[in-house]
Amino acid sequence: MGAGEDQGSEKKGWWHRLWQWPKTKYLLWIPAGGFLMLVTGAILLGGLNVTMEKTSSLEFCTSCHEMSAFVYPEYKQSAHFSNQSGVRAVCSDCHVPKDWWGKVVRKTEATLNEIPAWITGKIDSPEKFEAHRREMAESVWAGMRASNSATCRNCHSYEAMALSMQDRYAQRRHSREYREATDKTCIDCHQGIAHNLPKVTVE
Repeated sequence: MGAGEDQGSEKKGWWHRLWQWPKTKYLLWIPAGGFLMLVTGAILLGGLNVTMEKTSSLEFCTSCHEMSAFVYPEYKQSAHFSNQSGVRAVCSDCHVPKDWWGKVVRKTEATLNEIPAWITGKIDSPEKFEAHRREMAESVWAGMRASNSATCRNCHSYEAMALSMQDRYAQRRHSREYREATDKTCIDCHQGIAHNLPKVTVE
């Protein structure tokens, strides 16, 4: 028998042994455990994705007293709720990134910051809400600036804008030259689109 035949026989023997029923029963737990982990991971990942989608709905966002009483009425008066084109932007369109990892980070932040505030009643009355409105607004604005207003640009695109239909003021600020010169992003000019602006305090 030649060297080539020995090598072919060795390969065939290795492949044959791979698919043989293991002689030791505990070895069956290796593929069974791997399959179980795969199924469990798929179920957990699917459950996490469904949970993130459900907790991004308008119904969920406005289900607590603070949002339904203080925020939702303001939003219903905005162009994001009702407009001539019939396109509605819900809470998550502005406050939750579209990419999966960004969504996970945002949901984690909400769990660590917003849920404890809700439990402790930090903004459970109109007076408390107004007292914290600027703090909350500036936190959101800072996050939007850091992402270059990515959530705004999920719906709005500079390339799709018909600048000729805008007034001269808007045309200039939407131009590439202005944006590059000032380093401004959407939220710098469009604060208070869906919510009332914080009251200006005079010192």
